[in-house]
Amino acid sequence: MGRKLGMTQIFRENGKADAVTVVEAGPCVVIQIKTEAREGYNAAQLGFGKAKKLKSPQRGHLKELGEFKYLREFRLDDTEGINVGDCVDVSLFQAGDLVNVTGVSKGKGFAGTVKRYGFAGGPKTHGQSDRHRAPGSIGAGTSPGRVFKGTRMSGHMGDERVTVSKLEVIKTDPEHNLLLVKGAVPGGKNGLLLIGKAGK
Repeated sequence: MGRKLGMTQIFRENGKADAVTVVEAGPCVVIQIKTEAREGYNAAQLGFGKAKKLKSPQRGHLKELGEFKYLREFRLDDTEGINVGDCVDVSLFQAGDLVNVTGVSKGKGFAGTVKRYGFAGGPKTHGQSDRHRAPGSIGAGTSPGRVFKGTRMSGHMGDERVTVSKLEVIKTDPEHNLLLVKGAVPGGKNGLLLIGKAGK
C-alpha cells in the first residue's frame, strides 16, 4: 500500500525527461495472517498510515502493532515465512520493475457525454444553435423502440476503482520509502494506492 504524493519529472542519463508519480510506499505492517486450514484461504492483512483516532475494537485487533489508518487484505499462494509484525516496504521493488497500481479516480460529479466519453457534439452551423454538446440520437422510435442497456449517456463520472497496468519503476528511495513510477496513477494527492508487481 502507498500514498500518492504528487507528480514531477526526472532526467535519465541520456537526457530524456520522464514524467513520474512519487508514491510513499509503506512501511506496511502484517496485522493478521489467514490460512487455508482456519479461514479456507491464504491471505495477509496489512496496515498502513497513521490513524488519528481508533475505537476500542480496532485497538484490540491491532494489539501493540501500532495505529493504522488503512487495513487491506491480500490473497497469497502460501503464508510460509510470513509472521505477524513483519514489515513490508519499498525494498520489494527495484528500478526497471513493472507494477500494477490500483486507486480510486478523482470524482467529477455529474458530467455530460462530451466530457465523460469524448463525444464530438453536433454541428456548429446549419442552424444547429443548441446542439453543440448534445449526444445525438440514443435509439430509433419503432425498432427497437427503447434505449439499449449500456448506451453511453450523461451521468456520474469518476470516483471509481481503476487499475493502471505495467508502469515502470524509475527509481526507489528506501531511506524515505519513496517509489517513483513512470506516468500517472489514479486519484488525487494523498490518495491510497495498491501496488503490485505486474505479470508477464
